[in-house]
Amino acid sequence: MIRRKFILVFAFSLFLIWSAAGAGAKSLPEFTELAGKAGAAVVNISTVKTVKTSRRLQEFFHFPRPHGGPFDDFFDQFEKFFRQRPDQKPRKQRSLGSGFIISPDGYIVTNNHVIADADEVKVNLQGGDKSYDAKVVGLDPETDLALLKIKVKQKLPQLSFGDSDKARVGQWVVAIGNPFGLDHTVTAGIISAKGRVIGSGPFDDFIQTDASINPGNSGGPLLNMDGEVIGINTAIIASGQGIGFAIPSNMAGEIIAQLKKDKKVLRGWLGVTIQDLDENTAKALDLKEPKGALISSVLPGQPAEKAGLESGDVILAVDDDSVEDMNALLKKIASLPPGQKAKLAVWRKGEEKIFFVKLGQRDPKHLAKADEPGKQTPETELGLAMRPVEQQEALALGLDKAQGLLVTGVADGSPAQAGAIHPGDVILEVNQREVNSVREFKDILESDGKKKGVLLLLIHRRGKSVFRTITLPKK
Repeated sequence: MIRRKFILVFAFSLFLIWSAAGAGAKSLPEFTELAGKAGAAVVNISTVKTVKTSRRLQEFFHFPRPHGGPFDDFFDQFEKFFRQRPDQKPRKQRSLGSGFIISPDGYIVTNNHVIADADEVKVNLQGGDKSYDAKVVGLDPETDLALLKIKVKQKLPQLSFGDSDKARVGQWVVAIGNPFGLDHTVTAGIISAKGRVIGSGPFDDFIQTDASINPGNSGGPLLNMDGEVIGINTAIIASGQGIGFAIPSNMAGEIIAQLKKDKKVLRGWLGVTIQDLDENTAKALDLKEPKGALISSVLPGQPAEKAGLESGDVILAVDDDSVEDMNALLKKIASLPPGQKAKLAVWRKGEEKIFFVKLGQRDPKHLAKADEPGKQTPETELGLAMRPVEQQEALALGLDKAQGLLVTGVADGSPAQAGAIHPGDVILEVNQREVNSVREFKDILESDGKKKGVLLLLIHRRGKSVFRTITLPKK
Protein backbone atom coordinates (compact mmCIF):
# COMPACT_ATOMS: atom_id res chain seq x y z
CA MET A 1 0.00 0.00 0.00
CA ILE A 2 2.77 2.40 0.96
CA ARG A 3 4.64 1.52 -2.20
CA ARG A 4 1.53 2.21 -4.28
CA LYS A 5 1.07 5.63 -2.68
CA PHE A 6 4.72 6.45 -3.31
CA ILE A 7 4.36 5.54 -6.98
CA LEU A 8 1.24 7.73 -7.29
CA VAL A 9 2.94 10.70 -5.60
CA PHE A 10 6.02 10.29 -7.78
CA ALA A 11 3.92 10.08 -10.95
CA PHE A 12 1.95 13.16 -9.97
CA SER A 13 5.18 15.07 -9.28
CA LEU A 14 6.51 14.13 -12.70
CA PHE A 15 3.24 15.29 -14.25
CA LEU A 16 3.57 18.70 -12.55
CA ILE A 17 7.18 19.06 -13.68
CA TRP A 18 6.34 18.14 -17.28
CA SER A 19 3.36 20.50 -17.23
CA ALA A 20 5.48 23.38 -15.94
CA ALA A 21 8.17 22.64 -18.50
CA GLY A 22 5.59 22.52 -21.25
CA ALA A 23 4.05 25.81 -20.16
CA GLY A 24 7.51 27.41 -20.00
CA ALA A 25 8.37 26.15 -23.46
CA LYS A 26 5.15 27.56 -24.87
CA SER A 27 5.97 30.99 -23.42
CA LEU A 28 9.31 31.16 -25.23
CA PRO A 29 9.21 32.71 -28.72
CA GLU A 30 9.75 30.66 -31.86
CA PHE A 31 11.97 32.40 -34.44
CA THR A 32 12.12 29.74 -37.15
CA GLU A 33 9.36 31.03 -39.43
CA LEU A 34 10.33 34.68 -38.91
CA ALA A 35 14.01 34.03 -39.68
CA GLY A 36 13.19 32.08 -42.82
CA LYS A 37 10.69 34.55 -44.25
CA ALA A 38 12.45 37.79 -43.32
CA GLY A 39 15.93 36.47 -44.05
CA ALA A 40 15.11 36.13 -47.73
CA ALA A 41 14.92 39.93 -47.99
CA VAL A 42 18.24 40.59 -46.22
CA VAL A 43 21.23 41.15 -48.49
CA ASN A 44 25.01 41.13 -48.26
CA ILE A 45 26.65 44.40 -49.35
CA SER A 46 30.31 44.47 -50.39
CA THR A 47 32.21 47.64 -51.30
CA VAL A 48 35.55 48.60 -52.78
CA LYS A 49 37.14 51.99 -52.17
CA THR A 50 40.52 53.45 -53.03
CA VAL A 51 42.59 54.54 -50.04
CA LYS A 52 46.19 55.52 -49.49
CA THR A 53 48.50 53.08 -47.82
CA SER A 54 52.10 53.22 -46.70
CA ARG A 55 54.81 51.43 -48.66
CA ARG A 56 56.52 50.71 -45.36
CA LEU A 57 53.35 49.06 -44.09
CA GLN A 58 53.12 46.98 -47.26
CA GLU A 59 56.75 45.93 -46.91
CA PHE A 60 56.16 44.97 -43.29
CA PHE A 61 52.93 43.10 -44.05
CA HIS A 62 54.06 41.37 -47.24
CA PHE A 63 51.37 38.70 -46.89
CA PRO A 64 47.84 39.27 -48.30
CA ARG A 65 45.45 40.88 -45.84
CA PRO A 66 42.06 39.10 -45.38
CA HIS A 67 39.00 41.29 -45.83
CA GLY A 68 35.61 41.09 -44.23
CA GLY A 69 37.01 38.91 -41.45
CA PRO A 70 37.16 39.29 -37.66
CA PHE A 71 40.60 40.96 -37.78
CA ASP A 72 39.54 43.93 -39.94
CA ASP A 73 39.25 46.19 -36.88
CA PHE A 74 42.79 45.29 -35.80
CA PHE A 75 44.28 46.07 -39.22
CA ASP A 76 42.25 49.28 -39.57
CA GLN A 77 43.50 50.58 -36.21
CA PHE A 78 47.10 49.60 -37.00
CA GLU A 79 47.05 51.30 -40.38
CA LYS A 80 45.88 54.62 -38.92
CA PHE A 81 49.47 55.17 -37.78
CA PHE A 82 50.69 55.09 -41.36
CA ARG A 83 47.92 56.93 -43.21
CA GLN A 84 49.46 60.40 -43.25
CA ARG A 85 52.97 59.41 -44.30
CA PRO A 86 54.38 61.05 -47.47
CA ASP A 87 55.29 57.71 -49.05
CA GLN A 88 51.72 56.55 -49.43
CA LYS A 89 50.25 55.05 -52.57
CA PRO A 90 46.65 54.05 -53.39
CA ARG A 91 45.30 50.60 -52.68
CA LYS A 92 41.90 48.94 -52.83
CA GLN A 93 40.07 48.39 -49.55
CA ARG A 94 37.18 45.96 -49.33
CA SER A 95 34.49 45.87 -46.66
CA LEU A 96 31.22 44.12 -45.93
CA GLY A 97 27.88 45.22 -44.55
CA SER A 98 24.20 44.39 -44.62
CA GLY A 99 20.99 45.75 -46.07
CA PHE A 100 17.40 44.76 -46.74
CA ILE A 101 15.01 44.96 -49.68
CA ILE A 102 12.00 47.29 -49.31
CA SER A 103 10.39 46.85 -52.74
CA PRO A 104 10.07 43.98 -55.27
CA ASP A 105 11.89 46.06 -57.93
CA GLY A 106 15.15 46.23 -55.97
CA TYR A 107 15.29 49.21 -53.62
CA ILE A 108 17.57 48.43 -50.68
CA VAL A 109 18.12 50.21 -47.36
CA THR A 110 21.50 50.24 -45.62
CA ASN A 111 23.75 52.55 -43.59
CA ASN A 112 25.57 55.50 -45.11
CA HIS A 113 28.82 54.41 -43.49
CA VAL A 114 28.59 51.01 -45.20
CA ILE A 115 28.85 52.50 -48.70
CA ALA A 116 30.29 56.00 -48.13
CA ASP A 117 33.09 56.94 -50.58
CA ALA A 118 32.90 53.54 -52.23
CA ASP A 119 34.05 53.19 -55.84
CA GLU A 120 32.08 50.01 -56.24
CA VAL A 121 28.99 48.65 -54.42
CA LYS A 122 27.77 45.11 -55.00
CA VAL A 123 24.79 43.25 -53.56
CA ASN A 124 24.38 39.51 -53.03
CA LEU A 125 20.92 38.04 -52.45
CA GLN A 126 20.31 35.18 -50.07
CA GLY A 127 21.16 31.83 -51.62
CA GLY A 128 22.48 33.36 -54.83
CA ASP A 129 25.97 33.36 -56.30
CA LYS A 130 25.40 36.35 -58.59
CA SER A 131 26.52 39.83 -57.49
CA TYR A 132 24.45 42.79 -58.59
CA ASP A 133 25.95 46.24 -59.18
CA ALA A 134 24.12 48.68 -56.92
CA LYS A 135 23.33 52.29 -57.77
CA VAL A 136 23.42 54.77 -54.88
CA VAL A 137 20.07 56.55 -55.02
CA GLY A 138 20.65 58.85 -52.07
CA LEU A 139 22.64 59.34 -48.86
CA ASP A 140 21.92 61.02 -45.56
CA PRO A 141 25.11 61.14 -43.45
CA GLU A 142 23.36 62.94 -40.56
CA THR A 143 21.17 59.92 -39.84
CA ASP A 144 23.60 57.37 -41.36
CA LEU A 145 21.06 56.09 -43.89
CA ALA A 146 21.43 55.21 -47.56
CA LEU A 147 19.17 53.95 -50.34
CA LEU A 148 20.44 51.64 -53.10
CA LYS A 149 18.86 50.20 -56.23
CA ILE A 150 19.67 47.04 -58.16
CA LYS A 151 18.27 45.97 -61.54
CA VAL A 152 16.54 42.62 -61.42
CA LYS A 153 14.19 40.73 -63.73
CA GLN A 154 12.36 38.81 -61.04
CA LYS A 155 10.26 40.15 -58.18
CA LEU A 156 12.21 40.20 -54.94
CA PRO A 157 11.02 39.43 -51.40
CA GLN A 158 10.67 42.57 -49.30
CA LEU A 159 10.41 43.79 -45.73
CA SER A 160 8.01 46.46 -44.48
CA PHE A 161 8.59 49.15 -41.86
CA GLY A 162 6.69 48.76 -38.60
CA ASP A 163 5.79 51.42 -36.04
CA SER A 164 8.84 51.92 -33.82
CA ASP A 165 6.86 54.19 -31.50
CA LYS A 166 4.72 51.20 -30.49
CA ALA A 167 7.75 49.06 -29.68
CA ARG A 168 8.20 48.60 -25.94
CA VAL A 169 11.18 47.93 -23.75
CA GLY A 170 11.34 44.21 -23.01
CA GLN A 171 9.82 43.05 -26.31
CA TRP A 172 11.57 40.35 -28.33
CA VAL A 173 13.44 41.43 -31.46
CA VAL A 174 15.53 39.68 -34.11
CA ALA A 175 18.57 41.02 -35.97
CA ILE A 176 19.67 39.57 -39.30
CA GLY A 177 22.89 40.49 -41.07
CA ASN A 178 26.43 39.53 -42.04
CA PRO A 179 28.63 39.96 -38.93
CA PHE A 180 32.31 39.41 -39.73
CA GLY A 181 31.22 38.34 -43.22
CA LEU A 182 29.21 35.37 -41.88
CA ASP A 183 26.31 35.43 -44.30
CA HIS A 184 22.73 35.70 -42.96
CA THR A 185 23.39 35.35 -39.26
CA VAL A 186 20.26 35.51 -37.08
CA THR A 187 20.43 36.74 -33.48
CA ALA A 188 17.64 37.42 -30.98
CA GLY A 189 17.18 39.52 -27.87
CA ILE A 190 14.97 42.19 -26.41
CA ILE A 191 14.61 45.95 -26.68
CA SER A 192 16.78 47.22 -23.83
CA ALA A 193 15.94 50.93 -24.09
CA LYS A 194 14.57 53.59 -26.44
CA GLY A 195 15.55 57.15 -27.24
CA ARG A 196 19.27 56.60 -26.65
CA VAL A 197 21.61 59.50 -27.46
CA ILE A 198 25.16 58.21 -28.06
CA GLY A 199 26.74 61.26 -29.70
CA SER A 200 26.93 59.85 -33.20
CA GLY A 201 25.01 62.71 -34.84
CA PRO A 202 22.56 65.58 -34.34
CA PHE A 203 19.48 63.35 -34.55
CA ASP A 204 20.37 60.51 -32.20
CA ASP A 205 17.27 58.61 -31.07
CA PHE A 206 18.39 54.99 -31.04
CA ILE A 207 16.69 51.78 -30.05
CA GLN A 208 19.06 49.83 -27.80
CA THR A 209 18.99 46.04 -27.97
CA ASP A 210 20.90 43.11 -26.52
CA ALA A 211 20.42 41.07 -29.71
CA SER A 212 24.01 40.43 -30.81
CA ILE A 213 25.17 43.09 -33.29
CA ASN A 214 28.74 43.04 -34.59
CA PRO A 215 30.79 44.61 -37.41
CA GLY A 216 29.07 43.59 -40.62
CA ASN A 217 25.56 43.81 -39.12
CA SER A 218 25.43 47.51 -40.05
CA GLY A 219 22.48 48.28 -42.31
CA GLY A 220 20.60 45.09 -41.48
CA PRO A 221 17.08 45.01 -40.05
CA LEU A 222 15.93 44.82 -36.43
CA LEU A 223 12.60 42.98 -36.60
CA ASN A 224 9.65 42.62 -34.26
CA MET A 225 7.85 39.29 -33.86
CA ASP A 226 5.50 40.18 -36.73
CA GLY A 227 8.47 40.38 -39.11
CA GLU A 228 8.28 44.18 -39.41
CA VAL A 229 11.40 46.34 -39.47
CA ILE A 230 11.36 48.56 -36.39
CA GLY A 231 15.03 49.57 -36.63
CA ILE A 232 18.13 49.61 -38.81
CA ASN A 233 21.14 48.17 -36.99
CA THR A 234 23.80 50.86 -36.99
CA ALA A 235 26.16 51.13 -34.04
CA ILE A 236 27.89 49.23 -31.28
CA ILE A 237 29.97 50.32 -28.31
CA ALA A 238 33.52 49.08 -28.78
CA SER A 239 34.11 48.59 -25.06
CA GLY A 240 30.74 46.94 -24.40
CA GLN A 241 29.21 43.54 -25.02
CA GLY A 242 25.59 42.75 -25.75
CA ILE A 243 24.76 46.37 -26.58
CA GLY A 244 23.67 47.44 -30.04
CA PHE A 245 21.83 50.43 -31.45
CA ALA A 246 19.30 50.74 -34.26
CA ILE A 247 17.78 53.75 -36.03
CA PRO A 248 14.01 53.75 -35.31
CA SER A 249 11.89 52.79 -38.30
CA ASN A 250 9.63 55.82 -37.99
CA MET A 251 12.60 58.12 -38.51
CA ALA A 252 14.18 55.89 -41.15
CA GLY A 253 10.96 55.51 -43.13
CA GLU A 254 10.58 59.26 -43.57
CA ILE A 255 14.22 59.66 -44.58
CA ILE A 256 14.13 56.78 -47.07
CA ALA A 257 10.94 58.16 -48.65
CA GLN A 258 12.69 61.51 -49.19
CA LEU A 259 15.78 59.86 -50.63
CA LYS A 260 13.64 57.88 -53.06
CA LYS A 261 11.77 61.00 -54.16
CA ASP A 262 14.40 63.77 -54.06
CA LYS A 263 17.73 61.84 -53.87
CA LYS A 264 18.51 63.91 -50.76
CA VAL A 265 16.93 64.98 -47.49
CA LEU A 266 15.55 68.51 -47.11
CA ARG A 267 15.46 69.79 -43.53
CA GLY A 268 14.34 72.99 -41.89
CA TRP A 269 16.93 75.45 -40.57
CA LEU A 270 16.70 78.21 -37.96
CA GLY A 271 20.22 79.58 -38.05
CA VAL A 272 21.05 79.54 -34.35
CA THR A 273 23.48 77.79 -32.04
CA ILE A 274 21.73 76.28 -29.04
CA GLN A 275 22.42 74.54 -25.76
CA ASP A 276 20.60 72.87 -22.89
CA LEU A 277 19.74 74.73 -19.71
CA ASP A 278 21.02 73.74 -16.30
CA GLU A 279 19.27 74.65 -13.06
CA ASN A 280 21.41 77.73 -12.43
CA THR A 281 20.84 79.18 -15.89
CA ALA A 282 17.10 78.46 -15.67
CA LYS A 283 16.96 80.21 -12.30
CA ALA A 284 18.89 83.16 -13.68
CA LEU A 285 16.41 83.44 -16.53
CA ASP A 286 13.46 83.19 -14.10
CA LEU A 287 12.29 79.88 -15.58
CA LYS A 288 10.53 77.44 -13.26
CA GLU A 289 12.42 74.42 -14.63
CA PRO A 290 15.40 73.82 -16.93
CA LYS A 291 13.40 72.94 -20.03
CA GLY A 292 13.74 74.32 -23.55
CA ALA A 293 16.66 75.21 -25.80
CA LEU A 294 18.76 78.27 -24.99
CA ILE A 295 19.96 80.29 -27.98
CA SER A 296 23.67 80.95 -27.56
CA SER A 297 24.06 82.92 -30.78
CA VAL A 298 22.06 83.93 -33.86
CA LEU A 299 23.77 83.64 -37.23
CA PRO A 300 23.65 86.84 -39.31
CA GLY A 301 21.22 86.86 -42.20
CA GLN A 302 19.59 83.56 -41.24
CA PRO A 303 15.85 82.90 -40.58
CA ALA A 304 16.06 83.33 -36.80
CA GLU A 305 17.64 86.77 -37.06
CA LYS A 306 15.11 87.86 -39.68
CA ALA A 307 12.29 86.80 -37.33
CA GLY A 308 13.74 88.79 -34.42
CA LEU A 309 15.18 86.01 -32.25
CA GLU A 310 18.11 86.96 -30.02
CA SER A 311 20.91 85.41 -28.02
CA GLY A 312 19.57 84.52 -24.58
CA ASP A 313 16.10 83.58 -25.82
CA VAL A 314 14.81 80.17 -24.74
CA ILE A 315 12.69 78.24 -27.25
CA LEU A 316 9.93 76.49 -25.30
CA ALA A 317 7.75 75.10 -28.09
CA VAL A 318 7.52 74.71 -31.86
CA ASP A 319 4.05 74.63 -33.44
CA ASP A 320 2.60 74.07 -29.96
CA ASP A 321 4.80 70.99 -29.39
CA SER A 322 6.84 71.50 -26.22
CA VAL A 323 10.65 71.49 -26.49
CA GLU A 324 12.31 69.59 -23.66
CA ASP A 325 15.93 70.17 -24.68
CA MET A 326 18.21 71.07 -27.58
CA ASN A 327 17.95 67.60 -29.15
CA ALA A 328 14.17 67.87 -29.25
CA LEU A 329 14.43 71.26 -30.96
CA LEU A 330 16.91 69.97 -33.55
CA LYS A 331 14.68 67.03 -34.44
CA LYS A 332 11.52 69.12 -34.59
CA ILE A 333 12.97 71.85 -36.82
CA ALA A 334 14.68 69.29 -39.05
CA SER A 335 11.39 67.44 -39.52
CA LEU A 336 9.77 70.54 -41.03
CA PRO A 337 10.25 71.42 -44.71
CA PRO A 338 12.28 74.48 -45.76
CA GLY A 339 10.04 77.44 -46.49
CA GLN A 340 7.42 76.52 -43.89
CA LYS A 341 6.48 79.06 -41.25
CA ALA A 342 7.10 77.69 -37.78
CA LYS A 343 5.42 79.09 -34.68
CA LEU A 344 7.91 79.43 -31.82
CA ALA A 345 7.05 80.03 -28.18
CA VAL A 346 10.04 81.89 -26.75
CA TRP A 347 10.96 82.93 -23.21
CA ARG A 348 12.50 86.40 -23.16
CA LYS A 349 13.17 88.65 -20.17
CA GLY A 350 10.70 86.96 -17.86
CA GLU A 351 7.79 86.49 -20.25
CA GLU A 352 6.67 84.24 -23.08
CA LYS A 353 6.52 85.67 -26.60
CA ILE A 354 5.42 84.19 -29.93
CA PHE A 355 7.55 84.40 -33.09
CA PHE A 356 6.89 83.12 -36.59
CA VAL A 357 9.97 81.99 -38.50
CA LYS A 358 10.10 81.09 -42.18
CA LEU A 359 12.54 78.20 -42.10
CA GLY A 360 15.57 77.99 -44.34
CA GLN A 361 17.20 74.80 -45.59
CA ARG A 362 19.68 72.97 -43.40
CA ASP A 363 22.94 72.75 -45.30
CA PRO A 364 26.49 71.61 -44.41
CA LYS A 365 27.72 75.05 -45.53
CA HIS A 366 25.56 76.67 -42.86
CA LEU A 367 26.89 74.30 -40.22
CA ALA A 368 30.49 74.91 -41.28
CA LYS A 369 29.92 78.65 -41.14
CA ALA A 370 28.49 78.39 -37.65
CA ASP A 371 31.57 76.49 -36.48
CA GLU A 372 34.22 78.16 -38.66
CA PRO A 373 37.08 79.34 -36.41
CA GLY A 374 38.09 82.14 -38.74
CA LYS A 375 34.66 83.67 -38.54
CA GLN A 376 34.27 83.46 -34.78
CA THR A 377 34.16 86.52 -32.60
CA PRO A 378 37.00 86.90 -30.07
CA GLU A 379 34.97 85.68 -27.10
CA THR A 380 33.79 82.54 -28.90
CA GLU A 381 37.43 81.69 -29.70
CA LEU A 382 37.66 81.07 -25.97
CA GLY A 383 34.59 78.80 -26.05
CA LEU A 384 32.40 81.32 -24.22
CA ALA A 385 28.84 82.38 -24.93
CA MET A 386 27.73 85.29 -22.76
CA ARG A 387 25.48 88.33 -22.52
CA PRO A 388 24.80 91.19 -20.10
CA VAL A 389 22.86 90.38 -16.93
CA GLU A 390 19.27 91.63 -17.08
CA GLN A 391 17.74 93.63 -14.24
CA GLN A 392 15.17 90.96 -13.37
CA GLU A 393 17.90 88.28 -13.25
CA ALA A 394 20.12 90.06 -10.71
CA LEU A 395 18.22 88.96 -7.60
CA ALA A 396 18.03 85.31 -8.73
CA LEU A 397 21.77 85.39 -9.38
CA GLY A 398 22.48 86.80 -5.92
CA LEU A 399 23.57 90.23 -7.20
CA ASP A 400 22.61 93.60 -5.72
CA LYS A 401 22.13 95.06 -9.18
CA ALA A 402 22.33 94.13 -12.86
CA GLN A 403 26.05 93.94 -13.57
CA GLY A 404 28.57 91.77 -15.36
CA LEU A 405 28.19 89.16 -18.10
CA LEU A 406 26.16 85.98 -17.68
CA VAL A 407 27.91 82.90 -19.11
CA THR A 408 25.28 81.04 -21.14
CA GLY A 409 27.54 78.40 -22.64
CA VAL A 410 31.01 76.85 -22.47
CA ALA A 411 32.26 74.71 -25.36
CA ASP A 412 33.76 71.28 -24.69
CA GLY A 413 37.55 71.27 -24.91
CA SER A 414 37.75 75.07 -25.01
CA PRO A 415 40.11 77.40 -23.12
CA ALA A 416 37.12 78.54 -21.05
CA GLN A 417 36.37 74.98 -19.99
CA ALA A 418 40.04 74.45 -19.16
CA GLY A 419 39.79 77.57 -16.98
CA ALA A 420 36.86 76.03 -15.03
CA ILE A 421 34.27 78.51 -16.29
CA HIS A 422 30.70 77.21 -15.99
CA PRO A 423 27.33 78.18 -17.49
CA GLY A 424 25.53 80.37 -14.96
CA ASP A 425 28.72 82.15 -13.85
CA VAL A 426 28.66 85.95 -13.88
CA ILE A 427 31.88 87.62 -15.05
CA LEU A 428 32.31 90.84 -13.03
CA GLU A 429 35.88 91.78 -13.95
CA VAL A 430 38.44 90.90 -16.61
CA ASN A 431 42.07 91.65 -15.77
CA GLN A 432 40.81 93.74 -12.84
CA ARG A 433 38.57 95.90 -15.01
CA GLU A 434 34.78 95.87 -14.69
CA VAL A 435 32.81 94.51 -17.66
CA ASN A 436 29.12 95.05 -18.34
CA SER A 437 29.02 94.45 -22.08
CA VAL A 438 30.46 91.97 -24.56
CA ARG A 439 32.17 94.90 -26.30
CA GLU A 440 34.09 95.76 -23.11
CA PHE A 441 35.12 92.12 -22.79
CA LYS A 442 36.38 92.10 -26.39
CA ASP A 443 38.36 95.31 -25.90
CA ILE A 444 40.18 93.90 -22.85
CA LEU A 445 40.77 90.61 -24.65
CA GLU A 446 42.24 92.29 -27.74
CA SER A 447 44.49 94.65 -25.81
CA ASP A 448 45.68 93.62 -22.37
CA GLY A 449 44.61 89.98 -22.69
CA LYS A 450 46.52 89.15 -25.86
CA LYS A 451 49.51 91.10 -24.61
CA LYS A 452 49.73 88.97 -21.46
CA GLY A 453 48.40 85.77 -23.02
CA VAL A 454 45.97 85.24 -20.15
CA LEU A 455 42.73 86.62 -18.75
CA LEU A 456 42.06 86.90 -15.02
CA LEU A 457 38.32 86.74 -14.40
CA LEU A 458 36.52 87.74 -11.23
CA ILE A 459 33.43 85.53 -11.21
CA HIS A 460 30.29 85.56 -9.11
CA ARG A 461 29.19 81.97 -8.57
CA ARG A 462 26.42 80.81 -6.22
CA GLY A 463 26.73 83.81 -3.96
CA LYS A 464 30.53 83.74 -3.84
CA SER A 465 33.25 85.59 -5.73
CA VAL A 466 36.12 83.53 -7.16
CA PHE A 467 39.00 84.20 -9.54
CA ARG A 468 39.56 82.04 -12.59
CA THR A 469 42.13 82.32 -15.38
CA ILE A 470 41.83 81.56 -19.08
CA THR A 471 44.98 80.91 -21.03
CA LEU A 472 44.62 82.37 -24.52
CA PRO A 473 45.25 80.00 -27.45
CA LYS A 474 48.49 80.63 -29.28
CA LYS A 475 48.22 81.44 -32.99
